[in-house]
Amino acid sequence: QVQLVESGGGLVQPGGSLRLSCAASGTIFGIKVMGWYRQAPGKQRELVARITNGGSTNYADSVKGRFTISRDNAKNTVYLQMNSLKPEDTAVYCCNVGTAFGQNYWGQGTQVTVSS
Repeated sequence: QVQLVESGGGLVQPGGSLRLSCAASGTIFGIKVMGWYRQAPGKQRELVARITNGGSTNYADSVKGRFTISRDNAKNTVYLQMNSLKPEDTAVYCCNVGTAFGQNYWGQGTQVTVSS
């Protein structure tokens, strides 16, 4: 059974940093892309960042230059380094794994709150 377990969320002041981790347990064949999405109250879920097997990355315009996504293929783990956090970054952050066979796996989510 595949599970994605996120960690690293919490409460941080504006301008602060957090590092999210998402570890995939179980056997996942053909991982193609790993990414982070977020959903704020009353808003639709949006892509934050994603990274392919080859290391190509995509970022939402709102986080470019502040967030960095990385992955450890050997550990099936994806990270999101978040710097210069803003109140509008407050959301539940979920990791996602997509495979070459069309499967999509989601984590339970971790809360990130940016507030003074």
